[in-house]
Amino acid sequence: MADKTIWETIETTGEQLLKTVKNIVEAGNVRRVRIRQKDHSIAEFPLTVGVIGTVFAPMLVAVGALAAVLTECSIDVEKVATKDTATDGARAE
Repeated sequence: MADKTIWETIETTGEQLLKTVKNIVEAGNVRRVRIRQKDHSIAEFPLTVGVIGTVFAPMLVAVGALAAVLTECSIDVEKVATKDTATDGARAE
């Protein structure tokens, strides 16, 4: 049986973007991070278990560059559904 995934959307500002993405990745259980401004997808980063240093650093550089030009944006986070995340209001797909 395939893992069920859920998407969670976090609204943030450009100046908080890098900090928010770092916190999301450090929390774990994340498959993909998508940064949007209104209806336009600006960047999408697939993440896997074991993403470390040399792979993670270029993504943070890109997110930092985006933070410099974006004022308001949304971060869509794809996670693997667990019993406690399936009931917290995130949309399942």
